[in-house]
Amino acid sequence: MVQQQEPLPGSAAPTTGTAGRIWFITGASRGFGRLWTEAALRRGDRVVATARTLASLADLPQTYGANVLPLELDVTNPEQVKAVVAQAHAHFGRLDIVLNNAGYSLVGTIEEVSAADLKALYDTNIFGALAIIQAALPLLRAQGSGHIIGVSSSLGLVTMPLIGSYCSSKWAFEALHESLATEIKPFGLHVTLVEPGAYATDFGSPQSLKFAPGLDLYAPLRSSMLERMRGSKRGDPQATPAALFALVDAPTPPLRLFLGSQSLPHTRTVYAERLATWEAWAPVSDAAQGQPS
Repeated sequence: MVQQQEPLPGSAAPTTGTAGRIWFITGASRGFGRLWTEAALRRGDRVVATARTLASLADLPQTYGANVLPLELDVTNPEQVKAVVAQAHAHFGRLDIVLNNAGYSLVGTIEEVSAADLKALYDTNIFGALAIIQAALPLLRAQGSGHIIGVSSSLGLVTMPLIGSYCSSKWAFEALHESLATEIKPFGLHVTLVEPGAYATDFGSPQSLKFAPGLDLYAPLRSSMLERMRGSKRGDPQATPAALFALVDAPTPPLRLFLGSQSLPHTRTVYAERLATWEAWAPVSDAAQGQPS
């Protein structure tokens, strides 16, 4: 006897079949992007799968036929972004879910990271996502429906040494989407920040991880942090599609959704410490208000 599971908060019955949801996914060649692309296709949705090189997506049509449209896309090229989003929309007639997944991390202390490295990071992680959003919004507004999903990180809420640049890009990513959610709610559009914790994906591969030139004085910190990252408990990526589908099928999706069980306890502790500090210094803060004008 199969035991029926309780529905997740806000969830509805999943949409299936060839008339199901239409996704636009960036960074679909590997990691979460590839996993979620194939999971959506297996459940009967259709997907516009984009990546920097078309060859990395070449096997998808062989398996999923006309339900997948692979397109080459460099998110740091705004003109290409506009053209590809328009092509995707024209091909399937609409876009239901726009999932900004393309991104990478930069390893280096704040002193070690160059302005050029940081700019390149933001070109992909922030300005690339912004270009996708701005290209898709007029189309979603015209439809009167749509769900923009930004793949952030638990490090969009807390930080770690050695990857402060990456954290900063995700903090900016979070602010951009939080403001966006309020701005486009009157048009019937949804926004969600998906915040994965540590997972056993290839996010730590050379394709997803860049290193700034190191200074010797930070060698002990670098060694200990990299060892800590290597030894951290990582989630199973195959467990994530069900959460993603619960999110997109929910009539009222949340603004934020953690993926994994470790992020909420850690974030709760960090925010408790922040609140305690603000409270302790409240008299100094209040005195800085001065007299009402």
